[in-house]
Amino acid sequence: MPHPSPSAVFAAIFATASAAALLLVGTITLAEAAPACSTRSAATIAPVVELYTSEGCNSCPPADRWLSGLKVEPDVVALAFHVDYWDSLGWKDRYASPAYTERQAAQQRSSGARFNYTPQVLVDGRDRRDWPAVSGASLERPPANVELTLMRDGDRFDASVTAKAAMRLAAYWAVTEDRHESAVKAGENAGVTLHHDHVVRDYLPVPMWTAAADVPTSLQFTPKPARDPAHPRSVNLVVVDAATGRPVQAVRLGC
Repeated sequence: MPHPSPSAVFAAIFATASAAALLLVGTITLAEAAPACSTRSAATIAPVVELYTSEGCNSCPPADRWLSGLKVEPDVVALAFHVDYWDSLGWKDRYASPAYTERQAAQQRSSGARFNYTPQVLVDGRDRRDWPAVSGASLERPPANVELTLMRDGDRFDASVTAKAAMRLAAYWAVTEDRHESAVKAGENAGVTLHHDHVVRDYLPVPMWTAAADVPTSLQFTPKPARDPAHPRSVNLVVVDAATGRPVQAVRLGC
């Protein structure tokens, strides 16, 4: 039952063997300096699934497990936002943040939800109380009017956002981690060991801007250092329609 909330590698070609050796050295040097990885969005909009959850809510573990199951869907951007309004009721969720609670409240205006609750699932910005029946294969993937590229350059992530037509956009960055575990000692889940994936550990909204048709907009993000390399990380960028808050494209980069 839902719980209402208390509130450019290049190379010159030489004819001699010695020049070829120089070419090899130069190629290795440039490869080492190249960005570690990159990704480009598909021709369709990637599904964005947000879960608002808490370790203090005994209705949330089934939703946490359901979200973990979406790891088999490579195009799905799955985000577990742990809210903090359960923290005063017996167990403090170490993944919770007031910023995630604020995001949930802001989403209520456009999600169709009558109130904030846990576990709450939003699929592409819409409240989905039927989430147990939702699978990766059933998620909508309509044609996209926005193209994204995302590249890692050292600790920094560089994105290019290109719209096919002029539109007002906004965005947010979210760093997620997998394979978290908590042995809960109090509250509604006392005595239970909880397992979490897609946990949002860093979050940064990007203010609205007006995108001109076919003119790329550059975004940059330097996330906080990883707390523990044992937890695989992904950097996610979600671009939304500034008027409706609904995602228009999203990408995930796990490197």
